[in-house]
Amino acid sequence: MDERDLVHLRRCVELATEALEAGDEPFGSVLVDADGRVRHEDRNRVGGGDATQHPELALARWAAEHLTAAERAGATVHTSGEHCPMCAAAHAWVGLGRVVFASSSAQLAAWSAELGLPPSPVTPLPITAVAPGLVVDGPSEELAPLVRALHARRAG
Repeated sequence: MDERDLVHLRRCVELATEALEAGDEPFGSVLVDADGRVRHEDRNRVGGGDATQHPELALARWAAEHLTAAERAGATVHTSGEHCPMCAAAHAWVGLGRVVFASSSAQLAAWSAELGLPPSPVTPLPITAVAPGLVVDGPSEELAPLVRALHARRAG
């Protein structure tokens, strides 16, 4: 993980903050191409009742529609939280490249238990347990505490 990754991860935390302020769970993601250009970004949108409206899934769908296979393979998905199994599978099926995350699934599970948040209905597996061929980097020692603070705000 380098400074360019941290710039994009900071944007992910901003998007997660926007999600929380909109009544959604605090997650945000940014898709960056091989040249370092932001191609698409999104935040969690589960507040409407569809628990599959994760930003990582939205980025995978967007990439499948707008990028060639080679562009997808060269892209990096930056995200505030490590992909859930659904999003990890979508990432692999679409053929996206590297994943960089600010906080891990294990951290989120521990924070949720500590903060009294309901556990995930899906086992919080590491990305590589679902998609072993993916290259992943994270969590970020600098940004994980900011993500935890968002979940603490969510817990009230």
